[in-house]
Amino acid sequence: MSLMGSRLTSRSLRLVVLLVTGGALIGSAIPTASAVTARAPSSATTPGAAATPRAAAARYPLPLPVTGGASTHDPSMIRVADGSYYVFSTHDGIQIRHSSDRTDWRFVGSVLPGGATWAADYQGGGATDLWAPDVSFHRGIYWLYYSVSSFGSNQSAIGLATSRTAAPGSWTDQGLVYASHDAAHSPTGVADDLNAIDPGLLVDAQGRWQLSLGSFWTGIKMIQLDPATGKPSSATPTRTSLAERPKVQYDPIEGAYIYLHDGWYYLFTSNDFCCQGLNSTYNIRVGRSRTPTGPYLGRGGTPMMAVGGSMVLSTHDYVIGPGGETVLHDRGVDWLVYHYYNQRDAGTPRLGINRITWVDGWPAL
Repeated sequence: MSLMGSRLTSRSLRLVVLLVTGGALIGSAIPTASAVTARAPSSATTPGAAATPRAAAARYPLPLPVTGGASTHDPSMIRVADGSYYVFSTHDGIQIRHSSDRTDWRFVGSVLPGGATWAADYQGGGATDLWAPDVSFHRGIYWLYYSVSSFGSNQSAIGLATSRTAAPGSWTDQGLVYASHDAAHSPTGVADDLNAIDPGLLVDAQGRWQLSLGSFWTGIKMIQLDPATGKPSSATPTRTSLAERPKVQYDPIEGAYIYLHDGWYYLFTSNDFCCQGLNSTYNIRVGRSRTPTGPYLGRGGTPMMAVGGSMVLSTHDYVIGPGGETVLHDRGVDWLVYHYYNQRDAGTPRLGINRITWVDGWPAL
């Protein structure tokens, strides 16, 4: 997402676990159509839990204060022509919230109130609970990619909606962009080895449109898009692998977002497990590359295809399981935008915003 100065995305509801947090029913999918309960982690057994210790609180600043209706998952933010802001988030046809100052937020509607009418096969009939939006502005149009999926499988798809204003009621659904299939729905009877959710648009330094995507299964992928349509130019676009965690059970990496800064491409990911309220172990990591297709390396040269990147933000203070991140470039300043679970409010999901500073070529909060 060659960031035209205002946009963030993120992404991610994945583990087949349902809970009520702050009045919202949260669901997400991990790569299994069977033995679901065996793969639903607990606070005692979740792989990666040690990577987000509460003792690390002093390392990170608290998120900026937000008020109003700022209960979100997978926030993607953009500043529009009048200087105000929209944040788009998972659920209800992609929820929309508006703010004049990036602090006080009000729920104002949905991108697709009726859902994605084309996507019934990807959500077990009907598709209104859309996930993980990514919004950006190019050539006078707001482009919003979103996910649909059936919980517990990689029967998933990415769709696209467009608007001239980004306001509620202005969005037009452009339909399917890219899909993955489980064995039951695959034309060949063989399941795909990826999960087509968590889209993130990158317009690279050469003007090429690339879409990052992926959750669990075999990690983060990238495909090239046609800038004229925002969709692949062929039915089988070339796919590049960017990041994976093959040595960790369940391959818990998702929510990719690529940001171009000072000649480097930075791949941010959400690692470990989302969507369990105060038991969530999500954390945000990063690697960088001189080219959009990688290889992406963490600090010290560790490849993201092996271990998943260097830590940017993890659980601290009352901030539990931060993830679903994107980067907003707003009037010369970079901001990390994400969701977390508020320990002071019974695990309600909240919008997190922190300023990014760049230290020795790496993002720091």
